Amino acid sequence: MKERVSVGLVNPKNAGNVASVLRAVGCFNASSVFYTGQRYNHAKDFHADTKAMHKIIPTVSVENLRHVRPQGARVVVVELVENAIPLPDYTHCENSFYIFGPEDGSVPADVLSWADDVIYIPTKGCLNLAATVNVVLYDRLSKGEFERGNALIKGSRDTNNRAKVTGK
Repeated sequence: MKERVSVGLVNPKNAGNVASVLRAVGCFNASSVFYTGQRYNHAKDFHADTKAMHKIIPTVSVENLRHVRPQGARVVVVELVENAIPLPDYTHCENSFYIFGPEDGSVPADVLSWADDVIYIPTKGCLNLAATVNVVLYDRLSKGEFERGNALIKGSRDTNNRAKVTGK
């Protein structure tokens, strides 16, 4: 079964962070981003996303994330809440819908109530939204199967990067 990953954002605070989330989603092969609230809608046209990921990855405004839960997906809320599972101890599922809260608030209790799992990143202090998405999606990648080698590197790096590791 092919892995399927979607991301849900609860009322994201600003377009810059959502642009960085979209870049992470693109880099880690997630399929879509759903978001609630109006703050991003008001700001998205005024922020430059150098990779224009919002044009490549479906980014959909919704009233309620529960209504767009991908079929068969395990809902995983990522939030600093008591009794959550630390990310290093978490085993990701093939089909997951990760939900992240806003930087200036928390995932609402009603969303926590229908989540299958609640996880947290064991940091001293809290990360911003984009950093949190990057860490969770990287953790998922690092615990599973992934492409390796020079072909991936050549296809992923910036056009100005032609560096190679040489023998010492």
